[in-house]
Amino acid sequence: MSAESTEHAISAEASDQDTFQDDVQGDVQEDGPQEAGNDSEDAAAGSGKGTSASRLEEEGDVAADYLEELLDIADIDGDIDIEVRNGRTYISIVAEDDSSGLESLVGRDGEVLEALQELTRLAVLSATENRSRLVLDINGYRADRAGDLQQIAEDAIASVKESGKSVALAPMSAYERKIVHDAVADLGFVSESEGEGADRHIVVSAD
Repeated sequence: MSAESTEHAISAEASDQDTFQDDVQGDVQEDGPQEAGNDSEDAAAGSGKGTSASRLEEEGDVAADYLEELLDIADIDGDIDIEVRNGRTYISIVAEDDSSGLESLVGRDGEVLEALQELTRLAVLSATENRSRLVLDINGYRADRAGDLQQIAEDAIASVKESGKSVALAPMSAYERKIVHDAVADLGFVSESEGEGADRHIVVSAD
């Protein structure tokens, strides 16, 4: 199976999970203004409460097995790293060779990466009967994206300061919204999530 066909297969299978991330998994609960990064569910995850280290290690192993099988099927090279911190499992797929084909598993604006993350969470749920909030990264995409999101937050705040009007950002995933919420709060402004499903986005305001 080619990397391109794998990308289409992942996107198609994940299309049935449109509300899984926000409604079932619930990366964050964002129904009101966000001040000082008070995302209740992510705050609980950060404290590590209610999630044992052994359970997180188990879901990391299940996720790694699932992803390794997928890489084998797609004939894509990549090393899988597992890290447990702050009550969450982080899975990274990296490759020294730029031509490894991993970029096809990221997709445009990380769309395939988000879909693959949800499929991996479903694999963990199926194997352990526990809902997973694991975070998947491929070739450092999320780390690079975090810098972009910080700049987006700063630009939105600059616009609010200049015009006095709230600014609506482009739709993004729950994980990315959490990063923007925290960045906005750190700069002393307020952010709120609006919209449903794929249209869910952040609105930044002064109060």
